[in-house]
Amino acid sequence: MAKIVHLILVIMLSLFWSACSKTPYTNRNQVVIFSPQQELQMGYQAAREILTKERVSRDPRLNAVVQRVGKRIAQAAAQPGYKWQFFVIDKDVPNAFCLPGGKVFVYSGLFRAVRNEDQLATVIGHEVAHAIARHGAERMSMIQLGRMGKQIAAQAIGAGKYGKLIDQAYGIGETYGMVLPYSRKFEYEADEIGLYLMTKAGYDPRESLKFWQNMMRLARQNRKPPEFLSTHPSDTHRIERLKRLIPKALKYYR
Repeated sequence: MAKIVHLILVIMLSLFWSACSKTPYTNRNQVVIFSPQQELQMGYQAAREILTKERVSRDPRLNAVVQRVGKRIAQAAAQPGYKWQFFVIDKDVPNAFCLPGGKVFVYSGLFRAVRNEDQLATVIGHEVAHAIARHGAERMSMIQLGRMGKQIAAQAIGAGKYGKLIDQAYGIGETYGMVLPYSRKFEYEADEIGLYLMTKAGYDPRESLKFWQNMMRLARQNRKPPEFLSTHPSDTHRIERLKRLIPKALKYYR
């Protein structure tokens, strides 16, 4: 039993150290056990599923502006290994997201809060930032490593007698100890990296403040936060943080 636990620990430590890397711009240490090729494949498969369920917008104006802004942000990101694609989903929901590898989805309802291309660049820059910082793969890595930790605990104390207790403890830990705190950390980091990307692409980072103020007004009108805000930091905290970051981002402005 002890040998098995020791072996699993050695494997976990080896994975941990071999998978260490740094995020762009923020230089945060992260652990990602998935390869970029695996990320691309996961993103491709997820995109196919989404496109079979959601209706892609045929609005030429919305598609043109999303493609134009997306292309400039992708060029600023300077990640040639990514296969960037930008889709407009015909749904009146103020939402946007990016899949691993560079598949970005913008919902038509988001344009209720977007007043110009600079504000759209705020959103697309934020989503592209999630991709180049490999947030999706990092989250999945943390969950996978957590599952390996669960196996170690089961081997160490006996899964038969305490298996249900271990499962319950792991479930709580996965949700609150890994997913939610990391989600908030990722959002702040995507805000920062996205600000630099939109500025490098030639967009005014000061418009990011106006966009989030628009989202706040939209949330008040709807009496509940839009889906895009449900896992994000509060707009008040986000705006204050962006105010501190904008002077640094303006160094990239051209």
